[in-house]
Amino acid sequence: MLGIGGVIGELHRSHALAQEWGGRHQRGLEARLKQARLPWIKSLEQFDFSFQPSVDRKTVRELSGLGFVERHENVVMLGPPGVGKTHLAGALGVKAAEAGHRVMFMTLDKLVTALVRARQENRLERQLQQLTYPRVLILDEIGYLLMTWEEASLLFRLVNRRYERASTILTSNKSFMDWGEVFGDQVIATAVTTSIRGWTPSTASHYLSHANLVTCVGGSQ
Repeated sequence: MLGIGGVIGELHRSHALAQEWGGRHQRGLEARLKQARLPWIKSLEQFDFSFQPSVDRKTVRELSGLGFVERHENVVMLGPPGVGKTHLAGALGVKAAEAGHRVMFMTLDKLVTALVRARQENRLERQLQQLTYPRVLILDEIGYLLMTWEEASLLFRLVNRRYERASTILTSNKSFMDWGEVFGDQVIATAVTTSIRGWTPSTASHYLSHANLVTCVGGSQ
């Protein structure tokens, strides 16, 4: 049996171990957030639901539990500019990083630019592997710029590779019916989206069977 001195010693050691673990956890979180390249660090608690009553709090609360990450499901956030889509997407990314998951944030423009450059430099496969690795990939601003056929095919090659392997969070100012505009050509859009198991501008049901939809409408935040 430990005497009072031994008990105190054990308490000190336990406290020191807790501090060491806490320090390592914090350093790991800081590293993951840095690697994520989020435009800012915002929490779900900072989101003004009263200003955006169209956002389903229950859905967001369920997403914050990160079950979608474990199930390799996707999240699609739709709404006009300035309504908080990027805030919500980034906040889910922070939650995932806090849980120990690797996260990466990219705008669609930067993503397709990186993929096209990788193809030109004969390192596309390596680039796709790097983008498949994160447990959560956030693709922001889908629909703001039209893509070329090459860009569209590379994007969906990545989405298809991540399908049922990892989670992707997408934000868009376009409704699903208008996603064909992103490609600039409906025939090309249909051909590309059909290649990823029937996700087309008119029938996104297959993709949505593995996706969680969050709709944001209303004034800008």
